[in-house]
Amino acid sequence: MRHVLFRLSVGNRWLLLLAALHLAGPLRSQQPIASPQISHHSSSDYKAGTQNWTIRQDRQGILYIGNNEGLLTYNGRYWNTYRLPNQTVVRSIGIDAQHRIFVGGQDEIGYFFPNANGVLTYHSLLPLLAPADRSFADVWTTEVVGDDVFFRSVRQVMHFHAGKLDVYRSSNTWAFLGQAGGYVYAQDQGRGLLRFTRGRWQPLVDAASLTNISLSGLLPYGADTLLVTTLKHGLFLLHQRQFVRRPTALDPALFSERIYCAAQLAPNQYALGTTSAGVLIIDKAGRVVQAFTSPKELQNANVRGILLDQQRNLWLALDDGLDFVAINSPIRYIRPDGGRNATGYAMAIHGQHLFAGTSNGLYVCPVAQPTGDISQRQGDFREVPGTKGQVWRLDRLGNQLLMSHETGLFDVQPQQATPIYTKLGTWLVKPVSATGLLAGTYHGLRALSKNGDIVRDLGTTGDTPESLRFLLVDTVANQAWASHPNRGLFRMALIPGTTTVRSTRLYTDRDGLPSVQYNYLFRLRNRLFVGTQKGVYEYDARQDRFVPSPLLTPLLGTLTVQYLVEDQEQNIWFASQKRMGVIDFGGASSQRRPQVVFFPELTGRLIGGFEFIYPFNRTNIFISSNKGFLHLNYDHYRARVHRPTVLLSKVTTLGAKDSLVFGGYVLRRPSQSTPTLSPDRRSLRFEFASTLFDQATNVEFSYRLEGSEGNWSSWSTKSEKEYTNLPWGHYTFSVKARNNLGNESGVQRYSFYIQPAWYESYWARLCYVLLAAGGLYQLFKWQRRHHRAEQAQLTYLHQLELDRNEKEIVRLKNQQLEADMDFKNRELATMTMQLAQRGDALIKVKEVVSTMAKKQDNKDNALNFRQVLRLIRDVESKDADWGQFTLHFNTVNDAFFRTLKENHPDLTPNDLKLCAFLKMNLSSKEIAQFMNITVKAVEIGRYRLRKKLGLSPTTNLYEFLTDVAKQSATGGLR
Repeated sequence: MRHVLFRLSVGNRWLLLLAALHLAGPLRSQQPIASPQISHHSSSDYKAGTQNWTIRQDRQGILYIGNNEGLLTYNGRYWNTYRLPNQTVVRSIGIDAQHRIFVGGQDEIGYFFPNANGVLTYHSLLPLLAPADRSFADVWTTEVVGDDVFFRSVRQVMHFHAGKLDVYRSSNTWAFLGQAGGYVYAQDQGRGLLRFTRGRWQPLVDAASLTNISLSGLLPYGADTLLVTTLKHGLFLLHQRQFVRRPTALDPALFSERIYCAAQLAPNQYALGTTSAGVLIIDKAGRVVQAFTSPKELQNANVRGILLDQQRNLWLALDDGLDFVAINSPIRYIRPDGGRNATGYAMAIHGQHLFAGTSNGLYVCPVAQPTGDISQRQGDFREVPGTKGQVWRLDRLGNQLLMSHETGLFDVQPQQATPIYTKLGTWLVKPVSATGLLAGTYHGLRALSKNGDIVRDLGTTGDTPESLRFLLVDTVANQAWASHPNRGLFRMALIPGTTTVRSTRLYTDRDGLPSVQYNYLFRLRNRLFVGTQKGVYEYDARQDRFVPSPLLTPLLGTLTVQYLVEDQEQNIWFASQKRMGVIDFGGASSQRRPQVVFFPELTGRLIGGFEFIYPFNRTNIFISSNKGFLHLNYDHYRARVHRPTVLLSKVTTLGAKDSLVFGGYVLRRPSQSTPTLSPDRRSLRFEFASTLFDQATNVEFSYRLEGSEGNWSSWSTKSEKEYTNLPWGHYTFSVKARNNLGNESGVQRYSFYIQPAWYESYWARLCYVLLAAGGLYQLFKWQRRHHRAEQAQLTYLHQLELDRNEKEIVRLKNQQLEADMDFKNRELATMTMQLAQRGDALIKVKEVVSTMAKKQDNKDNALNFRQVLRLIRDVESKDADWGQFTLHFNTVNDAFFRTLKENHPDLTPNDLKLCAFLKMNLSSKEIAQFMNITVKAVEIGRYRLRKKLGLSPTTNLYEFLTDVAKQSATGGLR
């Protein structure tokens, strides 16, 4: 490579030197009246190494810090550390348009880029280097310009472009690498200052001009001019190829403190980070605008990296920790006593001076032409002699400023304080007339006369010995109002034109006040207001009582109010339980609805019970604080139209061991790629944040989970949300942010899908449906079987009942039949007896006839024949009995005869009759008589009958016939 070395001409050198000397002014030792808030982040906060080397910020607002333990990130809520493969320090960082985060470590270069799960993953570039080029020790600088990335170590500069790494070695030392105006500059101590142009290092300043000079920064300064900072030789200007010193009154300090890093804050302001003097903010003339060097301001005075963030506030990478300096915040801190942190109580701008009353005396600072933001002006407070002690209030009365003090009342001038009276603590002073004043003291009211600038004490007036810290005078009604925190309100009627009290009336809760205690008097819009623990009340003169304020109650409700004051535009500033807010009416001519604006940044910083707000104008609102005063530029505060950002920083599944699902980076993630979670990962935690670092206390979040919740949650400062035991299905988590001015961010969304468990899958559902259908079918079958069984059971029971009834009927019929049979048997027996008797009679007839025949006596023949005739008639009369016998016999034995005929069809009627007689257990003789046969014939008939019936010799014929009779009787009833 060709190197062109040059030297500035003597004439050009002198011209630039004269211009620099003309611009340089004396060092201004004064600091701005107010200081920005500085927040400290120690290594115990971010849980990484103590040393930090550089800071960068991406377009989402996330910070990236080079730390001893790796790459440290911060999104406003959460810190994360990403280590290099060789576990070395990250000394330099660069971010390109593709959001690749390039880092330089020890013998390591590469970049972090999110994987599919949004987790930053490291990609090393070492494989692109030849093995001989991989031992390059620390990479002190990483610069990104367009598609080019440059890494600087002491021995080589590496250029990454289009997937390749080119190495530029130095025979001496690469002492510096930086960029400005879209170009990359490098200092080779053997070749001087070079600029990378068209793929080559072009010389700008020869090495001789940079002898023993080590560059540390290049910043825009003017047209074609760069401001060059050096480690130990102060400031220089680089205009094209001319390199000249920029002499300043700071040079002695800059030569010894080493400028390690620098950043441009505004077109005419620069921040210089030093190795032992903290941060110096200078203008183009080299004058110190503000310095942060005190251990009370920074954690460490060794500043290794500076970043001006997207809200134009400063981040400092320190040798031990990180500091955030809110240089662009509308809220600043005033400490009149030089950092001793005395409590502030009162403030007033009077006669082009700013007076500050504290717990340690009165301080004053000149503010010529108090317009614009006074807090940005430079000036020093000094103590006003004779004011040691507690200052309670400062009251402007024409050209006079009166100081109410714990030791009395004083007439204040910038150089001195003249006592009006002493030995009586005084709270405040109110004018009654052009010549009369009333002072509220520790012990009632005190009257004062005023003649020009001369104020005289007239002594105590009135009969109220209470400590009266709140006092108002109504000159039209000739009355004064005062309040005591624990006694109520006092209305004191004044003799017109005087300060003499003629009567006093006490107002308590019986007069409309919510309580006797904690009532604070204020006068707004020519009306009397009282701040209470249950809202703001007003005095209604027509009713002579207090009522809730028609003006303020709709806006503040029942909010506890301890302080009220009205500014020039009729906006009402208030304090409530160590919170501060304003009711912004939008100006006297505005038609918009009043807006209540709270200031979360100030919560807890006000003095409870001694709140004080001094709205000098819209750009200068002074507030008393437990450490000095606070300054609020309300115009600047309202103009912060930054739409809050919201980041979904992490999604983890909860369990015995939490598992990271999403790492917070959504670059180039396809819209259709929805993460799928297994069924055992149903509990999730979402973490979210906003990168409005200077409004961290103002940001609130709202979220919802579509698929589970339909509505947005209420606004809250909580920055995480957990869900447990979510059912399977598709979900989208949404989160948004807003600040206290009502500005909302866009919505960040994260969609995911929880798989169903095997028992929740579609196949399982199908199985469940089939099982349910089968179960229903089986249930139907079972019910049908059960129904049938029940019907069968009922039928069976019914049949049993029928059988029982039938058996009962049979039993009754049998019983009736048996009765009938018994009756017929008895009747048959009777007839049998009668027939037997007739047989006997016939025998007797035969005997008589036989006897007659034997006698053959004619005389007696007639008589004998008459006897025979009579007997024959008797026998004839007996034939009717035989017919009756035959009828009964057949009736009784009909079924008996049928059974016998069915079983033995060869039986004759005589056989059947013989069976009937035998069943009746008649003897052979009796049977012979009935059948009109001989006994022998009966015996022969019995023998034949046994054969026809097929009976064995051992079978009793009577028992057989009896069984047949029973069988026939039973069969006949079925």
